[in-house]
Amino acid sequence: MTSAGEPEEESPEAEASSGTARGATPWAWPGLVAVSVAFVILLSLAGLPAALLLGPMLSAIAFSFFGARIAVPRLPFNLAQGVVGLLIARTMTWPVVQEIGHDWALFVVGVLSVVFAAVALGWLLARLQVLPGTTAIWGAFPGAATVMTLMSGAFGADMRLVAFMQYTRVVIVTIVAATIARVWTGVGGEGAPEPVLWLATPDWQALLQTLLLVVIGVGVGRRSGLPAGAMIVPVIIGSALNVSGFVTIELPQPLLAVSYALVGWAIGARFDRDVIRHASRALPRVLASILALVAICAVFAVLLVEFAGIDPLSAYLATSPGGADAVAIISASTDVNVAFVMSMQIARFFFVMALGPMLARFVARRSHF
Repeated sequence: MTSAGEPEEESPEAEASSGTARGATPWAWPGLVAVSVAFVILLSLAGLPAALLLGPMLSAIAFSFFGARIAVPRLPFNLAQGVVGLLIARTMTWPVVQEIGHDWALFVVGVLSVVFAAVALGWLLARLQVLPGTTAIWGAFPGAATVMTLMSGAFGADMRLVAFMQYTRVVIVTIVAATIARVWTGVGGEGAPEPVLWLATPDWQALLQTLLLVVIGVGVGRRSGLPAGAMIVPVIIGSALNVSGFVTIELPQPLLAVSYALVGWAIGARFDRDVIRHASRALPRVLASILALVAICAVFAVLLVEFAGIDPLSAYLATSPGGADAVAIISASTDVNVAFVMSMQIARFFFVMALGPMLARFVARRSHF
């Protein structure tokens, strides 16, 4: 659903498949790769999260802004979605399922509280015409930023503005969470991950199983008719097999880097000067909504401390709205209940992934767009 007078946003799959026909700029690719690498290095040195995805996305935005056409072919883009899907599926383990099952009532309340607070803020942004239609709702969802961005495009929202809102929140939430962790414990504030082992030898049998899962999941997803099926089907199949222990999902860093780059380029290539101008005008109110959501989630954390006996830092990290990968890094480097924190984050993500489209349509209709 879009606001009156706005064209329906094309799905990322359609965009990827049609870009070549519209005339990609061949000379742009070598430059794009070089600039992407430079951005990744700079963002990594700055300690910003998701540098492997944000670097290529920012590079593609810059190239698109200056008139270079970037077209990511559909099949590689879909395969990259499949890898992202298995990255999510890898987080679903038996201990996580046990943790959720043991305190299911607490997880239901915690998940619904954060999701409905985010949706309310998204509704307000749509109501005030800061962002059009369901775009504001998808941008506010407290889930994995990459997945929410990809799914939003498949369900008719403006994927470019959703990406702008989601990744702005990821950066802010990560900085706030890392700062609180440092002040609270005196350690872990940097949120710095362990050194990336780019040349580590993978488990070749597990890698073969993983690649087979990607191909099967993407193939089924493309034929299923599901929006973002190339990602959702691998999530479902991979989660079931990972929890049951039938497969070990092996995702070497080079494979993740290439997949993130393809996704980042596909998103960034959709930006143009009009979108960037609109995003800059919306920035103050988007920032206000993000800070409001962080504050509301802090209140929910206080309630978890008071009524559920959760330690304050674990409660705050569990309710932190998004940036699950950065939250995992911070949790691993501090004295918190890591299982509880990540179980809450993962449960919320799967809830949003399953019901996000319905919630977005329901709320957008009631914002009179």
